[in-house]
Amino acid sequence: MSQLSRRNFCRLMGVSVATVGLGLVGCGGSSSSGSGSSDSSSTGSDSSTSGGDVAGKTVAFIPKVTGNAFFESANNGAQEHAQKWGFTVDYVGDSTASVSAQVSVINQEVAAGVDALCISTVDANGVSDALKKATDSGVVVCTWDSDANPEDRCLMVSQGTPDILGKMLVDMGVDGLKQRGKDPDNDAITYCWHYSQATVTDQNSWHVAAEKYISETYPKWQNVHPDNYYSEQDAEKAITIGEAVLDAYPDIDLIICNDSTALPGQLQAAENKGYNEDTITITGFASPNSVKQYCSNGTIYNWGLWDCGLQGAMGCYAAAYLAAGNKVKVGDKIDIPDVGECEVLSNDSIAEGATTKDENNGVILLPERLVFTKDNMNDYDF
Repeated sequence: MSQLSRRNFCRLMGVSVATVGLGLVGCGGSSSSGSGSSDSSSTGSDSSTSGGDVAGKTVAFIPKVTGNAFFESANNGAQEHAQKWGFTVDYVGDSTASVSAQVSVINQEVAAGVDALCISTVDANGVSDALKKATDSGVVVCTWDSDANPEDRCLMVSQGTPDILGKMLVDMGVDGLKQRGKDPDNDAITYCWHYSQATVTDQNSWHVAAEKYISETYPKWQNVHPDNYYSEQDAEKAITIGEAVLDAYPDIDLIICNDSTALPGQLQAAENKGYNEDTITITGFASPNSVKQYCSNGTIYNWGLWDCGLQGAMGCYAAAYLAAGNKVKVGDKIDIPDVGECEVLSNDSIAEGATTKDENNGVILLPERLVFTKDNMNDYDF
């Protein structure tokens, strides 16, 4: 599988390769509650406090679960860039998306003497103690994809704000509904959610933001199962749960799968039950390769994602950068090789009410997102 470069990804999206708004941070300092930027007067290409070089550092790159196309693609990007940047990425995880498995991996990597962790958490509270112990041991902790508690990590590399991603999920559903003759503005659309777990930070934040957007924009819609369906990032369970959704609500209009395991599982369930894109709308987030066949079969109209390879690479770079002793604050900028100038954002840019430490704590935002259809899906290979 060839890795999609950031430049090609942006070109295919029809946007220029411009500065990525992000924050690179380390742990420490007191708390504040700014909103995205600070009073910092730093405007240079690198306004952080210089420390050492990333060369020679080792970062443990921890996914929620191994064997998933999204996380494997993120690792491909991290490995490719880390080789150029001169540090080592140790991709290590477990085939089950559980708190106990992640805690075991965290403890194992800290004991092995890595310089930093970059983790997508299964459960922020569940891994909290292990991450605190890692920090106490002198290991830099950063997150990507699914955040830890902000006080337990240095930096979060986020795919977007909950409002952006929640709206994206709903908008994709609306487009799919319209394609088969529904009127989302006036019809009493029935829908539900199918994703990984109630404890996963990122997916739950998108769900909450999307529900708010639906209530404000499509008040006639009805969530037929407000408790949601969860398949715990288990591929087989995603199919079983997907079939259960269709058994319970055979005439449902829309199923939103904001999880890269749930979406292909739900699509397989739909095919097993004889549905297609003309009889049901299913959408969500997943890598293009994991869904292309279902799109070719006429089961799904559209779905979305972002450049997970770049996200993984940036998360690992941030962790290595902090491990080298560099320090930044909200509003500072740093130049990441192959990416460009990057700005530190406050934690409340992705989590309402979250505080941000005065130094070395914050968020990276990826601005690029993409909607896949049969017309463009073969332009991507990840």
